[in-house]
Amino acid sequence: MSFLTPARSSIRQAFSPCLARRYAAKSSNPERIPNISTKDTSATEEKTLSSCPPGTILEGLNYLKGQPPVIALPDEEYPSWLWDLLKPKVYEDDGPGGKAEKKRLRKENQQRIKDQNFMKTQ
Repeated sequence: MSFLTPARSSIRQAFSPCLARRYAAKSSNPERIPNISTKDTSATEEKTLSSCPPGTILEGLNYLKGQPPVIALPDEEYPSWLWDLLKPKVYEDDGPGGKAEKKRLRKENQQRIKDQNFMKTQ
């Protein structure tokens, strides 16, 4: 690392085209926000998959200027694969040398290395 490295990074930041981007401002016009929640869900008890009710304004998702606010949709309007993203992947046991065993051994090795590094600090 040379002594010019900090100067180069500051020059790159000064002439970066990314400086033109800004976060979107919070909407001050409540009339623009459409009301998506038209169904009466209080009468029927359904299993909800999402953590926010339909029609909720999701802050921080619209990061470009001049875009309408992002509003949560009902669970039926999202694709079915979306609800499986956070489930842990299950590998079938295909014998010695298989993918499941390789994943298990790799995880055990990483944990062993973490334990060794922790013991070196004690």
